[in-house]
Amino acid sequence: MKRIFLIIAIVFGVSLNAQQTPAPPQSEQIAILGATAHIGNGEVIENCTIIFKDGKITAIGADLMAPTIGTMINAEGKHVYPGFIAPSKSLGLVEVDAVRASDDQDEIGEMIPHVRSLIAYNAESKVVESMRPNGVLIGQVTPQGGTISGTSSIVQFDAWNWEDAALKTDDGIHLNWPNFFRRGRWWQGEERGYIPNKDYGKEMADIKMFFQNSMAYGKANGDEKNLPFAAMQGLFDGSQRLYIHADGEKEMTDAVTLAKEMGVKNVVIVGGYRANKITDLLKQHNIPVLVGRTHSLPSFDDDDYDITYKLPKLLVDAGLLVGLQNEDAANFQVRNLAFYAGQTVAQGLDKETALQLITGNTAKILGIDDMYGTLEEGKSATLFISEGDALDMRTNKLSKAYIDGRDVSLETHQTELWKRYMGKYEREGK
Repeated sequence: MKRIFLIIAIVFGVSLNAQQTPAPPQSEQIAILGATAHIGNGEVIENCTIIFKDGKITAIGADLMAPTIGTMINAEGKHVYPGFIAPSKSLGLVEVDAVRASDDQDEIGEMIPHVRSLIAYNAESKVVESMRPNGVLIGQVTPQGGTISGTSSIVQFDAWNWEDAALKTDDGIHLNWPNFFRRGRWWQGEERGYIPNKDYGKEMADIKMFFQNSMAYGKANGDEKNLPFAAMQGLFDGSQRLYIHADGEKEMTDAVTLAKEMGVKNVVIVGGYRANKITDLLKQHNIPVLVGRTHSLPSFDDDDYDITYKLPKLLVDAGLLVGLQNEDAANFQVRNLAFYAGQTVAQGLDKETALQLITGNTAKILGIDDMYGTLEEGKSATLFISEGDALDMRTNKLSKAYIDGRDVSLETHQTELWKRYMGKYEREGK
């Protein structure tokens, strides 16, 4: 009898803590009628009809005749957006920072491009689940730590496992460029504040040597397999992107120069805190920037107080392809991605241009713009309906969300707790 009660308790506990069952494939045509559609490429369509079937948008426009079959959704007064995309984040790789067993974001080693973040992705993460109610439906699962920390993949946020979640596997390799300056170790007698990194030259030489050895390995015809060198080959043939995590002018300049010298075809800067200082170089090599979150403080005393707020606009005005990310914040804050974009509107960006920072632009940077990032005929029906402006935390209230046409749940552990305690206070207030 005790065993029976124990089994029941375990099953009941699992049912309470498990993620919602992923939505089944789209079974019938769906039409969203009368909404304001924000396409994700700068265009807005008023009184728009969006029709999708088998997971893809089959028609979109203002002058479409309402279909006579399938499900009709009256969205008059509401807004439709493409699903927001969160790049360069370890979502699904770490659940609780303080619990080592739930942390798979940083593997042992300095040069480990062959480590694939995707196979460690936890599709049932409660943190991942909490992204959907704010419209964040796609993410780039990115490893952390080391110099070359591994290979990222792009996933959708409603899946049974990592195989189901994957949209683009092994899309790029992530290089954490060393800092030219570092903080002084005052406890070891060094000066406080920033001091030159004496090892910078050696660290850069080590990176160059690794790239040279990888190039040589790709040209050799030997039978011996070297996993790290083999994993680098996609950078040289253009099938993968090199994501360089760097913030300083010198660091970014050195990194871009080395990457191009080594024949890397597709380079992306992640972070780019001082990218506005080297826009000519970035434009020359057609290098996009995944800039850091706007809700952060300046890094240095002599920086403009509002540099993080206005940096995206400075880069857009300079003619760069720009996306938003928040690599330097906790995973749960990815849900605020839309509001980072909204902050740039206060700095002068057009609202639809700001939207592109987390939709169409990011899709182009990640190489998934053939199917995601914008609401266009033939592309994936990965979108959501909001009661108001999705870039404003006061009005971004989702009523529906779809991933590849599947009607996904907007319930999370947090929404369940909110309903539970709202009920408590409502009863006590009577």
